[in-house]
Amino acid sequence: MCNLYSITTNQAAIIALFRVINRYVGNLPPMPGVYPDYPAPVVRNTQGERELAVMRWGMPPPRAGGAPVTNIRNTSSPHWRNRLKPENRCLVPANSFAEFAPERNPDTGKKDVVWFAQSEARPLFAFAGVWTEFRGDRGTKSKPIPAPIWSMAS
Repeated sequence: MCNLYSITTNQAAIIALFRVINRYVGNLPPMPGVYPDYPAPVVRNTQGERELAVMRWGMPPPRAGGAPVTNIRNTSSPHWRNRLKPENRCLVPANSFAEFAPERNPDTGKKDVVWFAQSEARPLFAFAGVWTEFRGDRGTKSKPIPAPIWSMAS
């Protein structure tokens, strides 16, 4: 699954499609490239209402010291069990996502990034995700950022 996607649809379209009641994102600029550890909009249910919030992409790994997990594939793992409950589910709005091409480009020797969308118009859709309140700090050691976090679920 991807580690790069875009969300370029305006906030009003996200609110309308996902029937958001509360929004806590301020001005939501187009994000043509969302990478792991970037803040990004998610739609979650809290206290019976659907809200749009900004959270950082990536969950703490099962073993300390690893990179944040951006895509939870092994949903039967005990590490993820508490985070996969209905109250932790969310939707991650997107217009397109990217994967590396299967073969290297003969001209560059590198794998090209290939973008995928539902159509040329790049309509809004959502990835399934899970979120949690993170009890530590993210960001650099000199500028830690406490924040709610999320990961895709596939």
